[in-house]
Amino acid sequence: MSNSRSLRKKRIKRRRRKGIIALIAFTLLAFSSYTAYEFLAGKHHSLNNQTASAEDAYAETTESRYKDEFKGVDNGDDQMMVLLLGIDQRGSEVSRTDTMMLAQYDKNTKSTKVVSLMRDMYVEIPGHGKNKLNAAFAIGGPELLRETIAENFGIEAEYYSIIDFNGFTEIVNTLSPDGVEIDVEKDMKYTSGDGSTNIDLKEGTQTLSGDELLGYVRFRSDASGDFGRVERQQKVIQILKDELLSVQGVLKAPRLVGSIQPYIDTNISGTSILNAGRDILFQSSGSIDMMSVPTNDNVWNERKEYPVGLVLNHDFVETAQTLEEFFEEEKESGVS
Repeated sequence: MSNSRSLRKKRIKRRRRKGIIALIAFTLLAFSSYTAYEFLAGKHHSLNNQTASAEDAYAETTESRYKDEFKGVDNGDDQMMVLLLGIDQRGSEVSRTDTMMLAQYDKNTKSTKVVSLMRDMYVEIPGHGKNKLNAAFAIGGPELLRETIAENFGIEAEYYSIIDFNGFTEIVNTLSPDGVEIDVEKDMKYTSGDGSTNIDLKEGTQTLSGDELLGYVRFRSDASGDFGRVERQQKVIQILKDELLSVQGVLKAPRLVGSIQPYIDTNISGTSILNAGRDILFQSSGSIDMMSVPTNDNVWNERKEYPVGLVLNHDFVETAQTLEEFFEEEKESGVS
């Protein structure tokens, strides 16, 4: 009798184990299917929004335009140094970069540091003399920009990631289809000469769509110029990161990745992106340490001969030291 009970208990345990395994397998399958569906749906939506022109900056391909020429090398430490660029691509025109950042991601502490680089900052461009920083990208793409940053400030970017501004709009509309609530500090009105950019925002708390929020972060037609724009960019980055870290944001992550893929050019491997994304979603404290250079106490306007024009000049040594201290602080805090 006891043997019979023992056998029955073993059979019940086996059935339970099989049931648990089956449940886990079903859950993983369902999650994988959901992730794949959402990714493809997001990508399909973005591709449909793009024009059919062969001159599009980001066609339906995963090939990087700059991967072979970019010479950044991973130095093997636990920090990823990424050159982040936001560009305004218009057909066959040379891409213009309004947004230039250095982002350091620490794999041990799961923290992120971001430095905004002013586009009009006066620098020495290797082989091309002195000019505004964003001229380096126009002349030689992300590699020349990497060389320029390394020569002037001693910071070596290991990777690059370029996003077309239409990709920014897709991020906002995917994360917040009903818009993002933000305090617009002043009336903002600007129309470009060719009519391609039209910004018209009113002061006060507003709920902005992706296109409107893009106008908010790009506006610089006031006394604060690039300094105000950089502050707004950093403000919006934190808002979007908080949105991504919400429950709804996590569920939207697969569709978000798919929707922005056609607008991104990067040499970061898919595995590295997934690992960093996992840490940001599930382990990060949610804060991003930010700053910009040149700093307010180390910058002055200066007019140079044509075609350079008005620049933000600065003490090169002081700027390099500021960057070194900002990034080195993370390395020191990560030492056990």
